[in-house]
Amino acid sequence: MTQPPHDEPTASTPDELREQVEQTREELGQTVEALAAKTDVKARAREKAAEVKEQTAAKAGELKEQTAAKAGELKEQTAAKAGELKEQAALKAGELKTKAADLAQQAQEKLPDPLKDKAEQAVAKAARTAQTWQEKAPEPVRQKTARGAQLARDNRNLLLAAAAAAGTTALVWLACRRTKR
Repeated sequence: MTQPPHDEPTASTPDELREQVEQTREELGQTVEALAAKTDVKARAREKAAEVKEQTAAKAGELKEQTAAKAGELKEQTAAKAGELKEQAALKAGELKTKAADLAQQAQEKLPDPLKDKAEQAVAKAARTAQTWQEKAPEPVRQKTARGAQLARDNRNLLLAAAAAAGTTALVWLACRRTKR
C-alpha cells in the first residue's frame, strides 16, 4: 500500500476524497485479513494437513500402481520359470526313462541263458495259471484283477526297472556266491 505524502493535497473534491477513503479502507481490510490469516495457527495447520493429506494420497496412488505393475512382472516371471522347470522335468524324466530301459536291457543281456529259460518258463506257466484262474474266478475278483493288470500295463516301465533291479541283484548274488567257492 502506497500512501501519498501528508503535506500534498490528495483530493480536490469531496467525492474524490470519499473515494480515496473507501479505497484506503478496502486496502486496510485486506491487510488486516492477511495479518489475521498469518496469526490463525489452527487454520494454517488445517491447510497444511489438507495439503499433506493430498500429497500422501497422491503418493499412495503412485505406490499402488507401482506395486501392481511389479506384481504383474513377478507373476509373468514366475509363470515363465514354472514353464522352464516343467520342460526341464519332462526332459529329465525322459532321460531317466531311457536310462532305465537301457539298464533293463543290459541286465537282460547279462542274465545267463539258463536263467532266461527259467524266466520264460515261469512267464508261460504264469500265463497258463492266469487263464485257468480267469476261467474259475468269480466276476468281482476278475474285475479287480483286470484293474490291477491295467495298472501294471500303465506302469510297465516302472515294473521293468524294478525287474531289472531284481535281475541285477540276482547277478550280484550269483557273482558273490561264485567268488566264495
